[in-house]
Amino acid sequence: MNILVINSGSSSLKFQIVETDQALIDVSQDKVKVKGLIDRIGTQSVAKISVTNGIEIKEAVPIRDHSAALDYIFRKITSGTLNIEGISSIADINAVGHRVVHGGEKFSNSVIVNKSVLKEIEECIDLAPLHNPANLKGIEATLSLFGEKVPHVVVFDTAFHSTIPEVNYLYALPYQYYRRYRIRKYGFHGMSHRYVSYRYRTILNLEREKLNVIVVHLGNGCSACAIKDGKSFDTSMGFTPLAGLVMGTRAGDIDASIMDFLAHKEGVSLSDIDILLNKASGLLGISGLTNDMRELLDEEKEHHDRRATLAINMFTMRIKHYIGAYLTEMGGADAILFTGGIGENSAEIRRRICDNMQFLGLEIDENLNKQKCFGAEGEISTAGSKLKAWVIPTNEELMIARDTFRCVMKVPSP
Repeated sequence: MNILVINSGSSSLKFQIVETDQALIDVSQDKVKVKGLIDRIGTQSVAKISVTNGIEIKEAVPIRDHSAALDYIFRKITSGTLNIEGISSIADINAVGHRVVHGGEKFSNSVIVNKSVLKEIEECIDLAPLHNPANLKGIEATLSLFGEKVPHVVVFDTAFHSTIPEVNYLYALPYQYYRRYRIRKYGFHGMSHRYVSYRYRTILNLEREKLNVIVVHLGNGCSACAIKDGKSFDTSMGFTPLAGLVMGTRAGDIDASIMDFLAHKEGVSLSDIDILLNKASGLLGISGLTNDMRELLDEEKEHHDRRATLAINMFTMRIKHYIGAYLTEMGGADAILFTGGIGENSAEIRRRICDNMQFLGLEIDENLNKQKCFGAEGEISTAGSKLKAWVIPTNEELMIARDTFRCVMKVPSP
């Protein structure tokens, strides 16, 4: 089945065409036929398309909206010049899968799009005002292009965390605010946490109920997830993606009273403080240099920059904090799984996170750790470690494609 995967932003549209079959256990058998990105929609856009046969396109092109972006994509990929296997016309697309950030408490699974689903996604806009409207633009554009010729499926980033128990998802606010406004922990990066944990148990041939791991997704956005008995049990992001770990530009956990304090001291609005916490804090705010971990590690090594080192240490210490908390909440775990841009590619950050964890039964194999970068998958702990550590590259697009297949074919998730 050829599935078009859409990840729509306010001024961007990412896509992949994935050939997948839920019966395939080994994810390496799924085929990504083409992928790309249209950026700066509404102005002079930049289009990038990459085919698995090695052909690449990068060009500036005026694109007014998401519908025009899709039209451009399909004109290119069906022109015959890209030689995409099995894709010669729009009729070769069997289904469309959409990433939607927030499903609130309404959605605990992926669902086929209909009018009721679209209305409920709109009702979640208050919970994700930057993301859900953009996601809806992508859905509306593909519905306009395909009509009812193919089924459309929405896959929610928050759905995986719907199994978190009440004791972990509620905040200690007056309970009426949960009843009125559904203020609670929702969690994000759900597709990544779900894919990585699924991949791990597939490799080890574990039943879902036997899976007890901590997944650490580290990129510009970062989150940790405690997965107990195969289900999300707790996660570091909360009502919004701001909470939890130190991130590229997000502060993570802070004392909430700091917002009111800064508003008075700086003479700015709470909205300004919210932007500060999301866009100018984290690694960037502490270092004063960059939100790029690679650049911070270079600054530390080459220039012994004190604030670069401080930012790195705060980043790793917060992760240690959450790992320790989750191990006690879960009563122990079998493995820590690293993923995301930093988690997959920085052996140094993984080493620092796992340093001094011998008392927990975890010891890193330095050679294995250095080898597992840039797409490499596998264990990085020593053979004698009781608590294991693994690197597993994430693949959210494949998760969307497979969920789309399952919804269309009405087969249960493995």
